[in-house]
Amino acid sequence: MLAHLPTPLERADRLGQELGLAPGRLWVKRDDCTGLATGGNKARKLELLVADALATGSDVLVTAGGLQSNHARTTAAAAARVGLGCVLAFNSDAPAKTEGNQLLDLILGAERRFVGPLAMDDLNEVVNRIVEELRAANRKPYLIPVGGSSPLGASAYVGAAEEIVADLGHDDVLVITATASGGTHAGLAARLGHGRVLGIDVGAFADAASIVRQLTIDVAVLKGLPIPTGQPHVLRDQVGDGYGAPTAACREAIRLAAQSEGLLLDPVYSGKALAGLINLKPATMEAKAIVFLATGGAPALFTSRYEDWLAEANPRSA
Repeated sequence: MLAHLPTPLERADRLGQELGLAPGRLWVKRDDCTGLATGGNKARKLELLVADALATGSDVLVTAGGLQSNHARTTAAAAARVGLGCVLAFNSDAPAKTEGNQLLDLILGAERRFVGPLAMDDLNEVVNRIVEELRAANRKPYLIPVGGSSPLGASAYVGAAEEIVADLGHDDVLVITATASGGTHAGLAARLGHGRVLGIDVGAFADAASIVRQLTIDVAVLKGLPIPTGQPHVLRDQVGDGYGAPTAACREAIRLAAQSEGLLLDPVYSGKALAGLINLKPATMEAKAIVFLATGGAPALFTSRYEDWLAEANPRSA
């Protein structure tokens, strides 16, 4: 209904060579190609969440995120696609310039509310208040948590894991993903097990591993899958100064992906995720296939916040 699925699984031999990997070992799962206003991993979750909203007679989607939230932008696009209203709350003051995802939110017709600086953990409480306000006005709001990471939304990534296994023809795989609200990571882990998913924490939540652990259980129960044993694998070495604050390693990863594969990563999520993979020295990994999940987020590249920072990347000589 909303997302272009299944998404491609592409060999990334040139990037793999840069990381010391033999041809055919590194793959990219192109969830940046899901469609829906520049795509990204949230479209996969919204496929299920919006269907539920329609089935329950809702007339407006309500969610929240950071100032350049990909989830908020994709929710606005999904609402427009199916004819629902959309209210977005951002943990920021109103920006001086409307750009990147904020510009897309505006074009897509969403109502934007800037609630001031708040921790990401506190945003769901703000959204709950908005839902009550809308109900008092005789609207029928459908609440979507930050990142679309409810058990239902996260369960969409069981399907992504199944696509990966089907395309590879085996499950001897290690999937690398950015981990924030935890839904993408949890859905993958519910299908593949904790040992086959490695999350790179981008600093959005205080305890991402605990969020992933509980969501994985919830998704497994929802889908009738065995509950994975062990604990989620979440690394915090790329958090830097926090959510949305990229590092020099992130910038280098963005440059490397672009110049080796023509692949655009973003400075909030996938750039940090690839930086985490590079830091792990993937040539020492035992999995037959290493799959990097490209989660989208390219609109953030076109914002003044990151413009000068990105321009510092040294282009390769011809």
